[in-house]
Amino acid sequence: MDWATVVWKVVYLAVAAVVTLVVDRGVTRVARRVLDASSIPSASIFVNIIRGVIWAFGLLSVLEPVFGIKATAFVAALGVTSVVLSFGLQDTVSNVFSGLGLMLGKVVQPGDYVSVGGFEGFVTDVNWRSTIVHDRLGNDQVIPNSVLNKTAFTRKGASSLGCCGVDVLVRPDADLARVSEEVRRLATEALGELADDAFEVGVTFSGFDAYGTRGTVWLHVRPDVAFGTAQDRVTRVLQGRPWLADAAGAQE
Repeated sequence: MDWATVVWKVVYLAVAAVVTLVVDRGVTRVARRVLDASSIPSASIFVNIIRGVIWAFGLLSVLEPVFGIKATAFVAALGVTSVVLSFGLQDTVSNVFSGLGLMLGKVVQPGDYVSVGGFEGFVTDVNWRSTIVHDRLGNDQVIPNSVLNKTAFTRKGASSLGCCGVDVLVRPDADLARVSEEVRRLATEALGELADDAFEVGVTFSGFDAYGTRGTVWLHVRPDVAFGTAQDRVTRVLQGRPWLADAAGAQE
């Protein structure tokens, strides 16, 4: 055994690994800055693709000097192998290309507030396999990119992403203008620091039934506030108001 050759190969492999690691970190850092400064959405899927290319070149650089395998032969064999693997990795390949399509087409990107299948929240990341959606309660929904690419979803704007409602039933003989004014004042005071200062509390009336006039109190809260917390505060402050319809009394 030629120990000198073995030592040389080990040193070569170690140096190649260190150089690849340094290049990986440097290019990744620059790529993140470029993505943040450009109109291209900053998501980990792009950075992961760049890292994969860097390590692929690092692997090719050591094949022949260290392992005695020609890079051209390896690439040719890899092409045949990839065809075989693609049948078993159809979901993964589909997720990767779906993620690229979603990001490059700017269909969805980090920071968007979306509603998908009854779950809604902020998109925190789009990686090579899935899209992460974070809701107001602190839960993370992991949605495969291929599913999101085929599913209809709602991307909410600034006026609706923090909007929730509290339904009320007003007595038939109540003055709706005075009721609206009182509700706005009470709800604004009840929300306090939870409210989104860019929007005011709204009150709309949508119809009638046997007990009175149906209405909704529209609340706008900060992104970090759960809707249930805001709705609880407003419901408590409105409870027992004389203009509220008494369905039980009406039935009697």
